[in-house]
Amino acid sequence: MRKEKILIIDDDPDILDVLDLTLSENYTVISAKNGKEGLDLVKAKSPDLIITDYNMPVMNGPEFCRNLRKDILLRHLPVIMLTGKGETKDMVVGIESGADDYLVKPFDPETLLARIRMILKRTIRSLDANSLTHLPGNSSIMDELQMRIESQKNFAVGYVDLDKFKIYNDKYGFEHGDEVIRETARVLIDATQSICGTEAFVGHIGGDDFVFVCDNNKADEVAQKTIDDFDKASPHFYSEEDRKEGFIIGKDRQGQEVKTGFVSISIGIVSNVTQKITHVAQIGEIGAELKKYAKSIEKSVFVRDQRKNELRLS
Repeated sequence: MRKEKILIIDDDPDILDVLDLTLSENYTVISAKNGKEGLDLVKAKSPDLIITDYNMPVMNGPEFCRNLRKDILLRHLPVIMLTGKGETKDMVVGIESGADDYLVKPFDPETLLARIRMILKRTIRSLDANSLTHLPGNSSIMDELQMRIESQKNFAVGYVDLDKFKIYNDKYGFEHGDEVIRETARVLIDATQSICGTEAFVGHIGGDDFVFVCDNNKADEVAQKTIDDFDKASPHFYSEEDRKEGFIIGKDRQGQEVKTGFVSISIGIVSNVTQKITHVAQIGEIGAELKKYAKSIEKSVFVRDQRKNELRLS
């Protein structure tokens, strides 16, 4: 049975030892000495919960929390903040910076364990996020699309899917496949945030299916940057031997042996500019059709819905 992973961050080695002794029987424990080191470990180790000290060198607890909450892949992680001070102002700063709970040192081990169990249960119940990428899941995606429809502003929805991914997974295994999915999430987030800032939305439908939502005028640029960055990353998913060959051999969904190139990415863009969008299901239906068309093309590509004319290949 998988143990939940807890990251502890404190510059006091004695506190780290106490936390490790308290937690290690029930959880997998990793540790860092300051907030900056903690952020690096969050990205590398994907913990389920974080316990951080308030006062630390390099980056303190509140600064750590604020940086964590800026990252859409990490902002859902629960944080408990520890401090040696009992002043109300420190508690307020900790909570306002993004901590989910607060304990004053010295803490009672049983109280800490009870808080951890409560927060993890609450997170599992309330967090509509994909466990692999921590991106918002289907309920959040539906809410976002409904909100965009009701706003009556121009918007576009990009449906993103990986091509040749099954054959890659069959050869390299699910652990490598999961890293491809995580890299896809990173590429999408970078593209949307660099072009659209905070007004864009990125969700993970499941498996190798993603969605982004943004202003219609920026959707093509987001899609093209996503394709460019993904195509640069794709060869690195393969062994040196396969990179030199430029292909791998596997079986398609019909069980036929095929020679296939590197994993690529297909994007279908649905917009309320070219036609009236009245309900969420309509977006999904058009998106599925566009994505199917895009996947029929043997390279990374995006296509746009142009119902007044024809599908436009971009």
